[in-house]
Amino acid sequence: MKRGLVIHMQKVAGISGSEAHLLALLPRLRERGWDVRMLMLHEDEPGAWQFAEALRSRGVPLDAIRVRADVDPIAFGQLVAYLVRARPMILHTHLVHAETYGLLAGTAARVPVRFSTKHGFNEFREMPYFGVADRAVASLAHVEIAISRGLARYLEEVEGFDGESFEIVHYGIDADGEPSPYAGEVPRLLCVGRLIPIKGHIVLLRAFAAAKQRLPALELEIAGRGPLEPALRALARELGVADAVRFLGQVSPIQPAIEDSAVVVVPSMGEGFGMVALEAMERARPVIAAAIGGLGELVRDGETGLLVPPGEAEPLAEAIVRIAGDPELALRMGEAGRRRALARFLQVFCTERTELLYEDALERADR
Repeated sequence: MKRGLVIHMQKVAGISGSEAHLLALLPRLRERGWDVRMLMLHEDEPGAWQFAEALRSRGVPLDAIRVRADVDPIAFGQLVAYLVRARPMILHTHLVHAETYGLLAGTAARVPVRFSTKHGFNEFREMPYFGVADRAVASLAHVEIAISRGLARYLEEVEGFDGESFEIVHYGIDADGEPSPYAGEVPRLLCVGRLIPIKGHIVLLRAFAAAKQRLPALELEIAGRGPLEPALRALARELGVADAVRFLGQVSPIQPAIEDSAVVVVPSMGEGFGMVALEAMERARPVIAAAIGGLGELVRDGETGLLVPPGEAEPLAEAIVRIAGDPELALRMGEAGRRRALARFLQVFCTERTELLYEDALERADR
């Protein structure tokens, strides 16, 4: 079985969930003998070059093509020419821009094996006719991956995909030594994510205000940046909890902030996987999460944390009071979460699963 060059392709603006996944996966594939290279589509954002530097520092070669608009014929022509020159055996695309450009260009350049990974919930997927176009492009892939079974179900419901046709490859995490126990004197919550509507911060603030009436010492830290920040600060003032809410901005690495919290809350309205929840579990912190997407595959309700209906403040407030008000329960759930993270979601499992899919696809291509 001939392996050959494997090119991963994604449009990058910064380092978020899918980019962090590539930073973990691609070096491991190279360590296992795969000739892996990254092709980055970009709009010349500073975050794209931060990702490029981080990936190159991990020993992964990277090339880049600038995309000047959502539809850029010049970039498409450059991509086809690049693939014809490089002659990869496998082209693996991530996210919608790379999938559209890459699968079309990969087909034109006759790349033998084409993979596509779907990473997340997006509002644009619910636009009229988007599903028709997305399914048409996806049909050019030999293997379609979703990062959780919950995401596959969402794509089936919203876009009309056959949810069972997706291979499932969960993100992975590396164990980072023994976590420190929570040493705070007051119950502190942490929420991590871009400050955009789908992440559920508005519901969280309303739930926090309700929970604080029963746990007056309760505190909340919010890590991340985004366009919703002014509105969230205003809402915290309106709810009378501004003094108990801290906006941390962008935090990297996130592990110290997790260890400085008693409970991690993931109130998203849509989450393809839930890397923040997994990072919290690895650090032995209980997780309160919306029962949506991949979060239900991570968090065991009543064992490693609590799952609540997405978008509803009252059940979220009840869950916060239940765990934040019971340090012994929080400790037990955190320890159970760490055991689950290390047993089911290590990076080595993600790498091995990807490698097996590559080997199987190449064997079929050789027949």
